[in-house]
Amino acid sequence: MTKAMTHPHTSTSAASSLTQHFSRFAHAISYWSGHPVAFLSALAIVVIWMLTGPMFHYSDTWQLVINTGTTIVTFLMVFLIQNTQNRDTLAIQLKLSELVLAMKGAENKFAAIEDLSDEELQRLHDDCRARAEMTGRHIERRKSRLHRSSNPPHSTPGT
Repeated sequence: MTKAMTHPHTSTSAASSLTQHFSRFAHAISYWSGHPVAFLSALAIVVIWMLTGPMFHYSDTWQLVINTGTTIVTFLMVFLIQNTQNRDTLAIQLKLSELVLAMKGAENKFAAIEDLSDEELQRLHDDCRARAEMTGRHIERRKSRLHRSSNPPHSTPGT
């Protein structure tokens, strides 16, 4: 019997712990990287790199330093940004689901809409668009009726 089979929660809790640590790390880095100090630090690095160009005769190695550095930072930031984006999207979905479920008369099918297939989402989108257009036409008809009733036609004298 393997260790995972003996203790089924061991690997799950280890993965959960790793996920929690990564999530906290990603959140901290995304917060820091969005701060003006991070931008100014990156700008300072680029300016220092540019100023050292003449000292290194604009060599291939000099160019490789900035290319490698920016590639590594970009590569790692993709994962951190994706993690943050996933968390933010899930949080927004949960908040919207709570609002849909709490609203009297709301269609609860919209609370878990993110789990639908692309075709199902398109059908719901088409249905919602048709309902919105119908509501818009209804509102316009009511406005025109109100406008007509508040401005009766004037009859000309002597006719």
